[in-house]
Amino acid sequence: MTRVKKGVHALKRRRSVLKQTKGFRHGRGTKERQAKDALLHAGAYSFAHRKDKKSHNRKLWNIKINASARENGTTYSQLLGALSKKKIMIDRKILADLAENHPSIFAKVIAATK
Repeated sequence: MTRVKKGVHALKRRRSVLKQTKGFRHGRGTKERQAKDALLHAGAYSFAHRKDKKSHNRKLWNIKINASARENGTTYSQLLGALSKKKIMIDRKILADLAENHPSIFAKVIAATK
């Protein structure tokens, strides 16, 4: 069998791992073994938290809608119930944006539900 020298490939792999862990704290950004372990955890966390981000945003939208609804004399649950009865199809993301950036339009939406 011929001898395989893998110095170039090993160095390339090592450099790519260390490039990905640039800015990590302690030895995780400079030591290959710790960097590999840190990358594995970072990948798992980023996958999980991409899923969590959606629920966090939805909770934030609900809070914004409720706060603006209460300023206009109704509650979150009453508002969403009235919207569904009137068949006004506006999702929470748009409602939260209206509540935060365009309060006058949000007030018109609430007036349309009454």
